[in-house]
Amino acid sequence: MPAAPAPSSGCAPVHTAPAFTQLAALCWRERPGGGIEVLLVTSSAGRWILPKGWPMDGLAPHKTARIEAWEEAGVRKGKATRTPVGEYMAIKRTPQGDDVPCLHRVYAIRVRRQEDRYPEAHRRDRVWLPPAEAAGRVDEEGLRDILRAFDPAASKRPLREGRAPP
Repeated sequence: MPAAPAPSSGCAPVHTAPAFTQLAALCWRERPGGGIEVLLVTSSAGRWILPKGWPMDGLAPHKTARIEAWEEAGVRKGKATRTPVGEYMAIKRTPQGDDVPCLHRVYAIRVRRQEDRYPEAHRRDRVWLPPAEAAGRVDEEGLRDILRAFDPAASKRPLREGRAPP
């Protein structure tokens, strides 16, 4: 994980260029009665989010997203897209209390197996929901748009931020 940014100079930013990038896992599975559902987990603050983390040296982004899905949600087996299905901007609070813009690249992972015992099981709740319902639980507007537009059949094509594929 990269070092946290230094405290700000107190000046307001003039644009929203991301200070950091995180990689997120949009874990999905087919529902027995048809359709799909996606997996949300709780953050340390109790908000519903996708499993996500910092890029890892020497690993492709989609592989990092798969590792985060294991550590934060217990996804043991799953196939990840090599290209993001979308990206969105959100504000991250640093340990120093600064708010910095962060780009989140989202990789779809079709879940084949999920475990009840995983590294962060004691810290996180998880829930499977239809994408539209999941969109109603997350705070970030860009993530809501990605969840509402998510189509596994089109997940090999990257989405523009908050938009459905052309």
